[in-house]
Amino acid sequence: MNIHIILGSKSDMPIAEKAKKILEEFDVEYEIIVASAHRTPDFLKKIIIESDADVFIGIAGLAAALPGSIASQTIKPVIGVPVSGKVNFDSILSIIQMPPGIPVAAVGLDRGDNAALLAIEILALKDKKIKLQIDEYRKKMREKILSK
Repeated sequence: MNIHIILGSKSDMPIAEKAKKILEEFDVEYEIIVASAHRTPDFLKKIIIESDADVFIGIAGLAAALPGSIASQTIKPVIGVPVSGKVNFDSILSIIQMPPGIPVAAVGLDRGDNAALLAIEILALKDKKIKLQIDEYRKKMREKILSK
């Protein structure tokens, strides 16, 4: 089981690093690649069609069409991560305001970590080992909060 992270631009890498850290903590395979929905649409389509990923994470700012473009080419789950910028609503709305029939899950601005966790939870539906890891992760979070 693996996750395919697609960035709209190389400048989105700091957000992908947050996802990468979580995925490595859970020992989940992943691949990170840059492919613009607007500037390299044929390359993006090829990546999606040839990918054996179970879940896609699309990280993009500005018009943020990338997660929707990914979703239009697959029936696998797609999680969109809006990247903050001078005007934050553009990337948020581009991800959450998808037309009927082409859903994209969305996490908060710059939340590559939450995107990775949501992807892992999706994988946990079919992988008992990952489910146990998620349960333990949540338990540690609770204990950390309660210990304060």
